[in-house]
Amino acid sequence: MAKYDTKQILIYHISTDLSMAADTNENHLLIIEDDQGRKEFSLEQPVYSIGRDRECNIRLMSQFVSRRHATLVRLPREHNSHSYYYRIVDGDAKGKASSNGLMINGRKIPTHDLRNEDEIVFGPQVRAIYYLLKNTQRLGQTDSSEYDITLINPGMAEDLEDLGD
Repeated sequence: MAKYDTKQILIYHISTDLSMAADTNENHLLIIEDDQGRKEFSLEQPVYSIGRDRECNIRLMSQFVSRRHATLVRLPREHNSHSYYYRIVDGDAKGKASSNGLMINGRKIPTHDLRNEDEIVFGPQVRAIYYLLKNTQRLGQTDSSEYDITLINPGMAEDLEDLGD
C-alpha cells in the first residue's frame, strides 16, 4: 500500500495542467523502432510507461525489453510556465529499475532530461528518437503573405502602361 501511495504522490507532484499542451508552440514526438517496425507517439500526457507489458502507454515489442522498462515524466521549464520538457527514467514509476537499463546517446544512464534528437536504446534493435518540434507560428496567427493574392485585370495593365508615357 505504501508503494501505491508513493506512486500516486509522484504522479500528482509531476502532473501539470493538461491544457498546457494547447498553449505551447512546441510538439514532443517519440519515434520507436522495435521488432514490429516503426511507431510514432505524440507526447501530450504528464506520464507515460514504456515497456513490453500490455498495460504500458508505449508498448515495446521485444523479448529484450523489461515489462516496465522506463517512465517518461513531463516537467515544466523554469523560465516559461507554458513550456515543458520530458524526463526519461529507467524503470517503473515505483522506482524498480529495468533489467538492462537505458542507453541514451551512447551512454548508460538512469535518468535524462530529453533534448531534440536524443537517441534512447532499450535493448538490441529497440530504440527511440525524441524530437522537440517548435512551431514558428502560434495558433490562430498566420503570415499575411499566405493570403496575399493579387488579381490583375488585363485592362488595368494597359492603363498602367499608358501612365508611364
